[in-house]
Amino acid sequence: MLVLASTSPYRRELLARLQLPFEVDRPDVDEAALPGEAPSHLARRLAEAKARAVSARHPGRWVLGSDQVAELDGQPLGKPGTQPAAQAQLLAASGRELHFHTAYCLVRDGLPAIAGQDLTSVVFRELDPVEISRYLDAEQPYDCAGSFKCEGLGISLFRAIRSTDPTALVGLPLIALSQSLREAGFVLP
Repeated sequence: MLVLASTSPYRRELLARLQLPFEVDRPDVDEAALPGEAPSHLARRLAEAKARAVSARHPGRWVLGSDQVAELDGQPLGKPGTQPAAQAQLLAASGRELHFHTAYCLVRDGLPAIAGQDLTSVVFRELDPVEISRYLDAEQPYDCAGSFKCEGLGISLFRAIRSTDPTALVGLPLIALSQSLREAGFVLP
């Protein structure tokens, strides 16, 4: 059985689409960026750190860690946590393009890690403070990098999404992950 090193309801829902049995375990990893760390590297490092932290408690089992880092002007954007922080993030994103680095890592005991990463670009339309407030009141995406839920009303904030995997922006790139799970010995259609 697979272990998901995440308490994210979004990742849990996405992984359930693959119809594999799995358990969930909290990774308890410091998610702070290292000084000068690029957002793409941060996503990869955290995905592996989460997988390894949980793997220590589940010997003999494959553990999946994942992380997503939003990037604006080369700087990571975290989860806003509050309405004012989400308002500021969306104002900063207005009319601009953000990049979302979504990484995953499968580990098991001493075997080499199997990892992957997706890059999704989101182009925001021009947003005014009133419509941002209206959106935030409706969806309250305070636990989402970038302050939106693309699978919900947040889709109305964009001019375009550029990606090779639509699930990556939600939190887990299932197309690449499916291939990695097959490589690890899991049976998928």
